[in-house]
Amino acid sequence: QVRLVESGGGLVQPGGSLRLSCAASGSIFSIKDMSWYRQAQGKERELVASISDGGITNYADSVKGRFTISRDYAKNTVYLQMSSLKPEDTAVYYCHMWVFPSFVWGQGTQVTVSS
Repeated sequence: QVRLVESGGGLVQPGGSLRLSCAASGSIFSIKDMSWYRQAQGKERELVASISDGGITNYADSVKGRFTISRDYAKNTVYLQMSSLKPEDTAVYYCHMWVFPSFVWGQGTQVTVSS
């Protein structure tokens, strides 16, 4: 069984930065795409950023130029560096991976952007 453990969330002031991490553990044979989603209160979960096993990245328009997704293949870990944070970035952030033979979700980590 595969488990995803996220860390790095918290409270930050507008304009600040945070780095989220998500590490996969367990019976890992192969990991393909890694992604970060977020869900704000009262809203649907949305894709924030993704990175393929070849390193191709994709971002939501709302975070382009402010967020950077990266991965460490040796550590089975995906990161989300978030800068110039805005109050509208407040949400629970979830990592999502395709870990052979299925998709797996993390438990979520709260990010709150407020003064």
